[in-house]
Amino acid sequence: MNDRRKSLSEVELFSRKDHYMGFRYCPRCAAELVEKTLDGRVRLACPGDSCDYIFYQNPVPAAGAVIVVDDRILLVRRAHPPRIGDWTIPAGFMEWDEHPTDTATRELKEETGLDVRLTGFFEVYSGRDDWRNNAVLILYLAEAIGGKLEPGDDASEVAFFGFDELPENIAFQAHRQALADYDRRYRSSK
Repeated sequence: MNDRRKSLSEVELFSRKDHYMGFRYCPRCAAELVEKTLDGRVRLACPGDSCDYIFYQNPVPAAGAVIVVDDRILLVRRAHPPRIGDWTIPAGFMEWDEHPTDTATRELKEETGLDVRLTGFFEVYSGRDDWRNNAVLILYLAEAIGGKLEPGDDASEVAFFGFDELPENIAFQAHRQALADYDRRYRSSK
């Protein structure tokens, strides 16, 4: 099932005033926000002289980890929108008080049941194909150090896949690129 909004292209989604992540009114003074050109970009801002609020629609940070055992990579099947039933690298959005490494280890535990140790930094990706936001995905390399492999939280299934048998329905372009990058960097040299 693909629950992506078909009525709005990505450009329309991020440019229409009524779709700036739901913002229409100033959170400080409740005036209706207007489009203004600031810093060379059109942004929503408060029209009043007494309020200087500007809505900066910034990317949302996310983190996760790549776990490979016996040349098989761990993926989770999405249980919630968007893209229910598609597969991803275990990852999720950062909480306000988290470091990306904390997010990665928390998300792995929540989605796969595994306790992990991060073994290194992998890569950063820009995720622009999720209608909810533009994500900055920070991925680490990791190894399981405990726990029990089982789906949890946002996952309906968790499984290891050989790189020659990856599912066709990988949910996001950033995840597809990460899989290709891992294959090129770590497997091509074997």
